[in-house]
This record gives sequence, structure tokens and C-alpha cells, in this order.
Amino acid sequence: MLSLPNLLTLSRILAVPLLVALLWWPGWKTGYLIAFGLYCLMGITDYFDGYLARAQGTVSKLGQFLDPIADKIMIAAVILILTGKGMIEGIHVIAALIILLREIAVSGLREFLAGLRVSIPVSQLAKWKTTFQLVAFGALVLMGGAPDFAIPFTGGWLTPESVGLTTLWAAAALTLVTGWDYLRVGLKHMD
Repeated sequence: MLSLPNLLTLSRILAVPLLVALLWWPGWKTGYLIAFGLYCLMGITDYFDGYLARAQGTVSKLGQFLDPIADKIMIAAVILILTGKGMIEGIHVIAALIILLREIAVSGLREFLAGLRVSIPVSQLAKWKTTFQLVAFGALVLMGGAPDFAIPFTGGWLTPESVGLTTLWAAAALTLVTGWDYLRVGLKHMD
């Protein structure tokens, strides 16, 4: 039951309080840099827990239960902290809210459909949404640790903030599309 993939998933859940603690003080650049490293490690374990479970043939009900919970806890915590600390502000809060609300809605829909013994597989577009989401919040965490970091890019500058906000909106757009796809499938099974 506690296979390596499940331990990786559990490590993500257990790392969330540390991530939140590191992000608590926006003026502490070192904390944000450590948080960025931890966030990247958590994102890597998100990939490897599923990969290893499939490769080793150790996909378990515990893993299937915990993996989406670990993802949602991590993303919700980062959204709340970054918004609360002013790292995501103004109109960009709407994009973060779209992502958070979709996570809650899809979780509820999956729970409802599980009672009907109907599963909704993760689409390729949803995987892209997750990728944009991970990049967006990672870049915004990096912004707190290295606010002056910039790379020259086609006549301008690429900063963690510009990457983070651009991919945040891309993730929000994909969130709406994939959320609608899941809802459309779910509606077929409702009275």
C-alpha cells in the first residue's frame, strides 16, 4: 500500500505546510527561493508518482485517491498565499479564482460520478492546463525570491512576473475549456 509512488504523493501533501510557511513573509527573498525549489520538487514528484506507479504496475486505489487531493491542496494553498500576500492582485485574482473554483467543481463532479461508477479520464488538454498552472505559480513564487531577474527576449525582457501572469491566464483559459468538457460529460449522467 505504501509504495514509492504513494510515498511521493504523501510527501507532496506533507510539504504543503512548509511551502506555506516559506511563502508567509513576502519580503523574505531567501524564503521564496527555498519555496521555489520546494515547489519545483513537488511538481516533479507529481509527475513521477504517476509515472512510477504505471511503470511498476503498482497503481493503487490509495494513489488514485491521494494524487488529485495532493494536487488540489498544493495549488489551493499557493493561490491563497500568493493572493493574500499581494503577489497575485487586481484582475489577475480572477484567473486564480477560475482555477480554484474549477478544482472544487471538478472534484465534486468526480465524487458524484464515482457514486454512479462513472470515471472521467484526464484529457490531454487537462494535462496542458496542469503544466501551465505549475509554471504560472512557480514563476510567481520565483518572482518573490528574485524580483529583478530578467532574461532578454525578442526586444523585451522575460521576468518571472511576466511568465507567471501570462501562463496564469493561459491556465485559466484551459481551465474553463476542460471544466466545461468535464461538466458536459457529467451532465449526461444526471437526471
